[in-house]
Amino acid sequence: MFYGPVQRLSHLTDQVEVAATAAERVFEILDSKPEVRDTKDAISLGEVKGEITLSNVSFSYNPEKKVLDSLNLQIKPGEMIGLAGASGSGKTTLVKLISRFYDPDEGTITLDGVDLRQIKQRSLREKIGVVLQEPFLFHGSVAENIAYGRPDATREEIINAAKAANAHEFIVHLPEGYDTEVGERGARLSGGEKQRISIARAIVNRPSIIILDEATSSVDTATERMIQEALENLIKGKTTIAIAHRLSTLRNADRLVILEKGKIAEIGTHDELLQKDGVYAKLVRMQTEIAKVRAV
Repeated sequence: MFYGPVQRLSHLTDQVEVAATAAERVFEILDSKPEVRDTKDAISLGEVKGEITLSNVSFSYNPEKKVLDSLNLQIKPGEMIGLAGASGSGKTTLVKLISRFYDPDEGTITLDGVDLRQIKQRSLREKIGVVLQEPFLFHGSVAENIAYGRPDATREEIINAAKAANAHEFIVHLPEGYDTEVGERGARLSGGEKQRISIARAIVNRPSIIILDEATSSVDTATERMIQEALENLIKGKTTIAIAHRLSTLRNADRLVILEKGKIAEIGTHDELLQKDGVYAKLVRMQTEIAKVRAV
């Protein structure tokens, strides 16, 4: 009887060492200072029209290679812009700069004429709704996940957002409806269901700017149609930036911005760029041929 406790005591130092090492790493992260910080005179946003202007914007993750090089672009309020280009052309980086996860090395990005660096980060991101290719759901109820960006949202607002996202019908058939636990990372839901909940989350937050990252690329045709309808409800009247890997999803964009090696290669509508027979037309032909090979 005496031997067991002594043996456990001998292993206690190992457990303490593991805990101390883990705690050291945790506090190292908690104590680290963010690279992007609010200035002392940063402002909170009121009503946002959604005009975004990039002036001579350059950015690099390391000094050896520029990811974006002297970009100039103006996005009008309520306009839908499609971003396309080869992998590594700077599409995702451009969206990260607009969300101010990074500050540009050179140039400025303004929202309604105000430099993003003069806006409080929390205030800016409250105005931006993001729908990713791989939505992230937290362990909690459906309602809690929809209201994640607005914890004060009423049940009526949550249900209205779910209806606009074409999610209400499947939610009410879940075992406990809106109170059903979705599991870690939404493990109890299908890919299409998770995507519609993420769209409802964006709708309930009432953003002025929408960022879409190929939100329909990994679902079947029937689900894709429902998601497309939900996205149309989401982007109506809002400034929208859509990153597309499947170029067919960009046909409804007001303008397409084609990036190549960190620079804007072409700007225009789908039809205009096809007639131009440049970078975009080449990408469309490549995807068409790949689709034919897969069909065979």
